[in-house]
Amino acid sequence: MAATSDRERARDRDRDRGATAVELAIIMPIVLAVAMLVVQAALWFHGRQVADAAAREGARLARVDTESWREDAESRAQEILRAIGPRILDGATVEAWEQGDRRGVEITASAVQVVPLLPSTTFSVTARFGGPIECFRPDDGSEGCE
Repeated sequence: MAATSDRERARDRDRDRGATAVELAIIMPIVLAVAMLVVQAALWFHGRQVADAAAREGARLARVDTESWREDAESRAQEILRAIGPRILDGATVEAWEQGDRRGVEITASAVQVVPLLPSTTFSVTARFGGPIECFRPDDGSEGCE
């Protein structure tokens, strides 16, 4: 009786041989896809932080009431983009804006892709910062900033 059970166990072991390799072959593409998605999410987040920093710096100069505020703000934002993340954002556009007594900078770009999964897939990043134009406003209630 003991001999037959040993044979059955050996047969069961032979049937299970290679199961680990098959399981690994099935699960590995999923693990790699998840790892690439985590890296892609990190690159998108970092790109967003770079765009935010550049837009914030540009908006700081846009709010100063000078003649060349638009050029100053856009060039400063471009400078920050080149300094912090020259390869993080693709096709970054910098645009200074003015709405009433508010000025700022908007940056639109695409985060770099880990592996171009689909050519039409883009991970867009938009950052917009601004605030009131800084100028002297007298305490007597008269209008300033004109």
